[in-house]
Amino acid sequence: MNTLITVVVTLIIVGLILWLINRFIPMASSIKSILNVVVVIVVIIWLLRVFGIWGGSIGSV
Repeated sequence: MNTLITVVVTLIIVGLILWLINRFIPMASSIKSILNVVVVIVVIIWLLRVFGIWGGSIGSV
């Protein structure tokens, strides 16, 4: 249960930070798109590792 709470809180924080960057930092739309894709890929890999689907568990989150 503790891992699930940590995952949800982390996803909320990452989403909020990404939204703030997209909303308030002026940059070219192509750079924003690349940033969004990179963040989504990193979060998906992190989730797969947390739940032990890819590469086993990373231990404490």
